[in-house]
Amino acid sequence: MILVFRHFFYKNYVGLSLWPFIFLKNGNLKNDDVLINHEKIHLRQQQELLILPFYVLYLTEWLIRAVCYLDTYKAYQNLSFEREAYIHENDRDYLTNRRAFSFIKYLWR
Repeated sequence: MILVFRHFFYKNYVGLSLWPFIFLKNGNLKNDDVLINHEKIHLRQQQELLILPFYVLYLTEWLIRAVCYLDTYKAYQNLSFEREAYIHENDRDYLTNRRAFSFIKYLWR
């Protein structure tokens, strides 16, 4: 389910997946297939990790990377979950062919 909620976003962020919802900054983004696919990849990651552990791992990885990079945005960009989503966001068939826990291979890249 896609919901529009303008006041939920900080700076350049325009989409957010909180299982089972996708929140968008504005209604026009519903037509952005790449963004929607990116967020659907996150929904799949959340689902396969049984939701709550996803958020714990996401936050833990972000904290570790923020300390390593001394830059919170660079930490975000290098999260394994984000790397997987960004690399495959243009592939509409990715979720059909994706293996479970595929984000793991992006931990060390």
